[in-house]
Amino acid sequence: MQNTILIIDDEKKLNDLLSRIISLEGFRVLQAFNGKDGIKLLQQEDVLLVISDVKLPDVNGIELVKTIKEKKPYVEVINLTAYGTIADGVKAMQNGAFNYITKGDDNDRIIPLVNQAIEKALRQSEKFKEEVKATARQNFNSIIGNSKAVSEAVSLARKVAATDTTVLLLGETGTGKEVFASAIHHESERRLMPFVAINCSSFTAELLESELFGHKAGAFTGALKDKKGLFEEAQHGTIFLDEIGEMSPELQAKLLRVLESKTFIKVGDTQTTRVNVRILAATNRDLKKEADEGRFRLDLYYRLSVFTIWLPSLNDRKGDIELLAAYYLKQFAAKTGKRPLKMNEDFLSLLNKHHWKGNIRELKNVIERVVILADEDTLTPTLLPPDFNYDNASSNSLDLANIEKQHIQKVLAHTYGNKAETARLLGIGVTTLYRKIDEYKLG
Repeated sequence: MQNTILIIDDEKKLNDLLSRIISLEGFRVLQAFNGKDGIKLLQQEDVLLVISDVKLPDVNGIELVKTIKEKKPYVEVINLTAYGTIADGVKAMQNGAFNYITKGDDNDRIIPLVNQAIEKALRQSEKFKEEVKATARQNFNSIIGNSKAVSEAVSLARKVAATDTTVLLLGETGTGKEVFASAIHHESERRLMPFVAINCSSFTAELLESELFGHKAGAFTGALKDKKGLFEEAQHGTIFLDEIGEMSPELQAKLLRVLESKTFIKVGDTQTTRVNVRILAATNRDLKKEADEGRFRLDLYYRLSVFTIWLPSLNDRKGDIELLAAYYLKQFAAKTGKRPLKMNEDFLSLLNKHHWKGNIRELKNVIERVVILADEDTLTPTLLPPDFNYDNASSNSLDLANIEKQHIQKVLAHTYGNKAETARLLGIGVTTLYRKIDEYKLG
């Protein structure tokens, strides 16, 4: 198949001449005489290289480079100009152009440059196709569940994904807010651009400001060089701010500025930085109540909650537990190299009866532990943690203690004695684990 090159130049004679020269080299050539028609052809055809005049009737060719890169990041661009300047050349390269050459003076460079640019674009195109396949696995089809509550949430998310609207995801911890945010991004027009996620509760106010907005060298002790913030990393893409309710009032004001003007100031800087980023936010708090009581900016709440989606707790979607458990069972069995496992009726009944305080995240952790402990192909209630109150275990406290002891022993063996990882898998604190090890003489 011929590689396709698009020439955008309003000088028809030059456009025709270039088209003929390049087509004689075996390339398929498309022609456009303004930026608007060029972008239309770019979106309709499998173009690898654009050769664009700098001076077009409807757009500056150097600025057009940014638009081309936004639409198809793997496409290379060569800018042509009648009167080259160093400043324009630098700007073109900053915008992502492959090269910047002067008409007439550089005619002998055209074909070698075209071949180099096509070679680079082909490599990038292959990588891009692999990334598209990967993102396809992160869309709404990756959300497991067919309960009414989940179906309604997915329906709302699908509708808003096609827009550029700010979305606020509400729900208890572990209900899958980041999964929804990722799906919204990967089914939006920004899906080819970065998706950046951050948990606002994981940083102090000072560190969070630097993480989000970046800083200049010398802004504070340890700031040895300039650092890009996550908003810049997410340029033209999406940023997901989890646990937004934990953000300090000072940072809330800065975030409001980004929403209103798409600008911010880095820590230690005096200049503003402009960004084009879609914001998705999430919280397990009642943010409206927080705002009404003065603990969260009311104006920011209204800017964030343009479109709100409530994610149901696992206790409100019991019908999805078997589907989710089967999914994680398959995932962890493959990960640990075990044969496919199945759940017996009593095991599944206890999963359905359990009150899931940690929601999907808790279920995932339980299934991971169960797979580690399973010696048979069928999962039985005795593999579940003691708080599931399985009926087939003896009510004798010593028997329960033995079950707990065996449970801890197996997890310790799986983690090769790693206490921190064992505590994580058991869902208990490290201090509690050490107490249990001492109590059961497992040390």
